[in-house]
Amino acid sequence: MATVRGFLHPKTATGRSSLIPSPPWHYSGDLLTVEYRTDPARVAELLPEPLSPAADDPGAVAIIWADWQSCSESGEELLDPVRAQYKECFVVVRCSFEGRTYSRCVYIWVDKDFAIARGLHQGYPKKLGSIHQTRPHPFGPAPRLEAGSRFGATLAAADRRLAEAVVTLREPSETNGFVNGHPMAHHRYLPSIDPAQGPALDELVESGASGFEAGRAWKGDAELRLFDAPTEELSLLTVEEPIGAYYRQVGVIWNGGRRLA
Repeated sequence: MATVRGFLHPKTATGRSSLIPSPPWHYSGDLLTVEYRTDPARVAELLPEPLSPAADDPGAVAIIWADWQSCSESGEELLDPVRAQYKECFVVVRCSFEGRTYSRCVYIWVDKDFAIARGLHQGYPKKLGSIHQTRPHPFGPAPRLEAGSRFGATLAAADRRLAEAVVTLREPSETNGFVNGHPMAHHRYLPSIDPAQGPALDELVESGASGFEAGRAWKGDAELRLFDAPTEELSLLTVEEPIGAYYRQVGVIWNGGRRLA
């Protein structure tokens, strides 16, 4: 029998065709974050057992636009940018498990297949989408990282716009917000091929950055609008009270996690 290799399908004799390489995975990105409060009941209905709502501020939500360059340990993808660059928009809430507060991604859209594959492994519920955000630049008409600069961001999927935001920077910040500031609690799930059987994979996992560095964060104010769509439920997390908005450039290393339940 043939020996086939690869971290994920398709597996081949060399492993070169695998959709994603093995971790660790390295990320450099520009993050635009909008935080607000919604009805805590809408957050609670997205938390399967054994998770429960966070004891503090259970209705807090973060919508994060990210413009990424990513690579494996070799860094070779950075010299073949189609394999490194992608954009995503993800929605984070907070939850509790065994008395500890976690962040949890409840919705996420990306624009590359390899990013979806990584999400399957990590427990992120990734779907394809169209994501765009304003990039800063020190020359020309693009905004600088300074007070008064304005950044736009949009999210669409299946030909429908789901969200749009305009962020106006006000001043430097010590943080990039609080909703996405904890280890992630995600479910890795795969139905059985036999419809009479239970799931082939169903586990709650914890993961987070094994390495992190970041530039100065900026905070400001945001205008955020969410839109209805026939196959999406983001708009149910209605904006009840704005919290704030942030911009930050980060570098992250992801190298696995641990099983919680």
